[in-house]
Amino acid sequence: MARVDPKAVLEGRIPGRPPVALIFGVAVSSLCALLALALDAVQGGAAFWVGLVLAILPIPLLIALVLTLDRMEPEPPRVLVFSFMWGAGVAVFGALVLNTLGLLYITVPVFGEVKGHYISATFGAPLIEESLKGAVLFGLLWLRRNEIDGYADGIIYACMVGLGFAMMENITYYVRAYEEGGAHQLQTVFILRGLVVPLSHPLFTSMTGLGVAYAATHRRGRIIAPLLGLLAAMVMHGLWNGSTAFGGGGLVLVYLLDFVVLIVLMVIVAVERRGTVRRIETYLPMYAGTGLVTPQDVRMLHSLSARRAARRWASSVGGRPAARAMTDYQLAATELSLLHKRAERGIAEPHWFETRRDALLSLMGLARQAFLRVPRPSAPQAPPWAPQGQSGFLPPPPPGPYGR
Repeated sequence: MARVDPKAVLEGRIPGRPPVALIFGVAVSSLCALLALALDAVQGGAAFWVGLVLAILPIPLLIALVLTLDRMEPEPPRVLVFSFMWGAGVAVFGALVLNTLGLLYITVPVFGEVKGHYISATFGAPLIEESLKGAVLFGLLWLRRNEIDGYADGIIYACMVGLGFAMMENITYYVRAYEEGGAHQLQTVFILRGLVVPLSHPLFTSMTGLGVAYAATHRRGRIIAPLLGLLAAMVMHGLWNGSTAFGGGGLVLVYLLDFVVLIVLMVIVAVERRGTVRRIETYLPMYAGTGLVTPQDVRMLHSLSARRAARRWASSVGGRPAARAMTDYQLAATELSLLHKRAERGIAEPHWFETRRDALLSLMGLARQAFLRVPRPSAPQAPPWAPQGQSGFLPPPPPGPYGR
């Protein structure tokens, strides 16, 4: 079988070319994160380590929850890592510098100490922080537009940026709570920020993610949609920060707003996933003549549970190589249906569409060949989604005594 880099094909990049820009971006973001951590460590003393542990503790679970939205067409891990590190590094350090300068030279001198801090938190911080967090999403729209196939992708990237930012910001809040009120106040702040509403920053930035996703998948509104999304993120963030002036009632209202937004985002992802399934059922049958898909294979592709069952079957038949081949096939088929989505909306340049289509079909074919060539301990076993044997993943029957 020809040597092919499945990841490169699925991500639409040139095989063998290192992602220099992403590596540089992660390095710069990591440096900024270290600088921000150093400042917290100097100011927080021993409380810094308590805040650091509590801030990191829920992050693996939150990332896992976010990535459950990304199972049908997973985003490239390296881009997800970059997005997270941008939020934890560049966005946090930039916000620290700009917010401090704004307090020192604008809001406090003009409005006084108390009012200046409130105005900075309600208006200045949302403007600065959401702009810095959204910058990476605008960068993806500019440099990797084809990586964003729909609203779910915009939400995923936005959530990764927001989680990185929230983790670093929470360190400061936990240190401050421990210094001001000891363990009791620290416990209260951790429950509110780490457990009750840990997704506030991801939810804010998801508004920008929705605008960027719209711009990446539609011909109209490519400028206004991201700007409106960024504005919505700033407004939500400002309402959250400004609610402190209204006591417990204000907090309850913004908590309810966050909950409603979370439900709406989940509905958007669910509706979009059903749309992807419809496109799989619509567009993949046209490739039946290639021998790569049958109606039964299409049925397997339209359900996450059926896909898992197919991978288990592949593993039982041919071990890890067969399971990897099945995964590559499933992802390439999904990318092919999303490619047709772009063509359907008139945002796929014809030459790029043909090149991308041929690359995905080639990967599907190579994955299928790799699967079929895996040594099998016994006679071919019919896959669970095609008990009658009508699947491209079974070798063709041997010719009879009189030929086919």
